[in-house]
Amino acid sequence: MADEGFTVFFEGAYPRVVGQLQLLTGDLAAAEDAAQEAFVRAASRWRQLSRYDQPEAWVRMTAFRLAIDQLRRASRLRRLLARLGSRRAPDAELDPQDRAVVEALGRLPLPLREVLVLHHCLDLPVETVATQTGVSVGTVKSRLSRGRERLAELLAPDRPRAVPDPSGAVPEPTREPKEERHARP
Repeated sequence: MADEGFTVFFEGAYPRVVGQLQLLTGDLAAAEDAAQEAFVRAASRWRQLSRYDQPEAWVRMTAFRLAIDQLRRASRLRRLLARLGSRRAPDAELDPQDRAVVEALGRLPLPLREVLVLHHCLDLPVETVATQTGVSVGTVKSRLSRGRERLAELLAPDRPRAVPDPSGAVPEPTREPKEERHARP
């Protein structure tokens, strides 16, 4: 059973972890489920976790893993329900800009979404994201770059994209005429 220190830890960390998970899942109920399960597991290990420098990092990593498992199960369920013709209930209202970001994050592959949330929303350093996700620092940087690029495309769909030349030729950059440095007499 958790002691008094756990109660204080839980009251401070729970809202943050739920908010972080909501960015990952796009669903408050799923975020709360994963956070609650992670905190139950933390409570049973509190004697050991309380000695960690950052017990919240352990809870967050556990909660993210649980949420990812839930997302995978939900994806399988959605595919099954789509075959059966069922519809999902609408989510809680967010302001339009927040809704657009959450929806765009939801369209990204899970590995990209996970590193974007951990690094940009939680302000975790790349090295910590690598440790938490179990991949190399280079992989995290690559996922961040691809994730930011894809997120920008999703949030600005009317932005013109370069159309590749079917011949495979790389177009020459357009050059501005050089400015004369000295006036001619």
